[in-house]
Amino acid sequence: MTRPRWCGSLLLTILLSGCGGTEDTVAPAPATGGETATRSVDANPLRNAYFGDLHTHTNYSYDAFLNGTRNTPDDAYRYAQGEALPHPAGFEIQLDRPLDFYAVTDHASFLGMMRAAQDPDQEASRHPAAETVDRMMSGAVTGPARAEARASIRAYTLGLSEGWLDTSVVRSAWQDVIDAAERHNDPGRFTTFIGYEFTGSPENQNLHRNVIYRGSQVPDIPFSRLDSMNPEELWAWMDRNRDAGMEALAIPHNSNGSNGLMFQLETYDGNPLDAAYAEVRTRNEPLVEITQTKGTSDTHPALSPNDEWADFEIYPYRIGGGTTPSQAPGSYVREAYLNGLRLEAEQGFNPYRFGLIGSTDNHTGSGYANEADYFTPRGRPQPGLSVPLDAPGPDGGRYSNGQGVLFGSSGLAGVWAEENTRESIYDAFRRKETFATTGPRMRVRFFAGYDYPDDLPVDPEMVAAAYEGGVAMGGDLVAAGEGAPRFLAWATRDPASAPLQRLQIIKGWIEEGEPQERVYDIACSDGLAVDPTTHRCPENGSTVDLTDCSVSQDAGDAELLTLWSDPEFDAGERAFYYVRVLENPTCRWTTWDAIRAGVEPRPDIPATLQERAWSSPIWVVF
Repeated sequence: MTRPRWCGSLLLTILLSGCGGTEDTVAPAPATGGETATRSVDANPLRNAYFGDLHTHTNYSYDAFLNGTRNTPDDAYRYAQGEALPHPAGFEIQLDRPLDFYAVTDHASFLGMMRAAQDPDQEASRHPAAETVDRMMSGAVTGPARAEARASIRAYTLGLSEGWLDTSVVRSAWQDVIDAAERHNDPGRFTTFIGYEFTGSPENQNLHRNVIYRGSQVPDIPFSRLDSMNPEELWAWMDRNRDAGMEALAIPHNSNGSNGLMFQLETYDGNPLDAAYAEVRTRNEPLVEITQTKGTSDTHPALSPNDEWADFEIYPYRIGGGTTPSQAPGSYVREAYLNGLRLEAEQGFNPYRFGLIGSTDNHTGSGYANEADYFTPRGRPQPGLSVPLDAPGPDGGRYSNGQGVLFGSSGLAGVWAEENTRESIYDAFRRKETFATTGPRMRVRFFAGYDYPDDLPVDPEMVAAAYEGGVAMGGDLVAAGEGAPRFLAWATRDPASAPLQRLQIIKGWIEEGEPQERVYDIACSDGLAVDPTTHRCPENGSTVDLTDCSVSQDAGDAELLTLWSDPEFDAGERAFYYVRVLENPTCRWTTWDAIRAGVEPRPDIPATLQERAWSSPIWVVF
């Protein structure tokens, strides 16, 4: 059942009235400190939507520092609350709206060492490798020589060269990361999380995770790839710390660049997966970062040939591995969900029952998930990435085909939580009531139940009824008899972005032992109807003017809401369902860049994209 269009304004008001205050740009209030800060917080039992970024690097990360970043963790938190910051390339950057939560997640490996290498008061500055850092930062090393110098520095961060790491520097930097998060945590208004990045990368096969702590109890030094490249050893360390009161979770990212390792069907050491592995992994990793600047990891055309939107922002290389390809199998979220169902059907355990978030992976302390204003650690994208390869460059040469053209302006984490506090938002992470967006602040809600009435979408108490009669995203719906469940899916647009075009449900299931998937359009914009045979919406006629990136104003909806039943539901099949919502097409950053440069966009790069959001799944279980 699709909601009548006349009830949209009422329901939109209901949804927005309880959401976080990110729609208005306001001057940030003074920071009040860590968990002991007090504020009158009115909790909403029906939960609010909050937006944040759990993947931010500052000058304590070796790669960010080498790219010129000097912003500190304090700078990063001020930026997230709405303050302007200087970019390393010399221009000012500022969010159009503050975020609700934020985490600085600097690389644990060699944390703070690059900064120490340029501090004459630090012993690290007297190591021979510090001279290489000095030459790189002064601009004396360019071209291929710079790449060689970076490789030399990287060898230290991988533990391949001895004698430079100073644990006192690492401890001091880690304490500063902790203190900054405590200073800026402001319950009820702005939430910070203490965190860091574990960067396991065997042969540039990305196994990176961001470790996020629930509160102020954290270890005195983070576990890094210098301790082990094996995430299973990270989980064991987290379990030991959890027993000591240090609650945390790890969030994998860039599975697309893992060359199949992130969601492989064996352990790190090549042993078969088992129930104990699944228990440890799901306890420590309830979420996955599905989208960020180095690509989106929903699915791949080779894995989902019947999904017309599967080719979205594909980054096909290993992270940090140049142009070495990353194989698709084992690298994408949807296939992991399917493999988890199959393991559950065949062996009784499922290690891949995770929810979804997005984040930026910015390396300036100041990410911006907006195509029109996209920037990299070295500055705004250069026209060389955006114009045809045969166009002359500014020095009379030719533009190069760098990997940067495949980077994108993404993404953000969304949660449904009772209040904007560490405890409430972290608990939402744990129950997987989370969603991911590519940047626009679309809101997505997703419920399933067996007794939802036909008029649920127009019920003024719809959200309360949906919670009471079913489960929310991230949850398990226990199969009941032979009947089919009903799914309530709801998305609202970001007023600062494009209207919504279509609302979809992605289903995965096991049939006769084999994984299957299908994409259903379940609600269309502009009063259009889903074709019952193809399960697709007609095109709504939205257009983009590639001369100035303006978009049509007469197509698309502010919200899409429907109550849907799977026409092919089989009560005997294990299945998962998650929502994907698509905006009308808008310009990709490369097109914005070409327009500013006064040149034609590159013909080998999509001129437009469709910003989108994903809910966490609901699993139908026995």
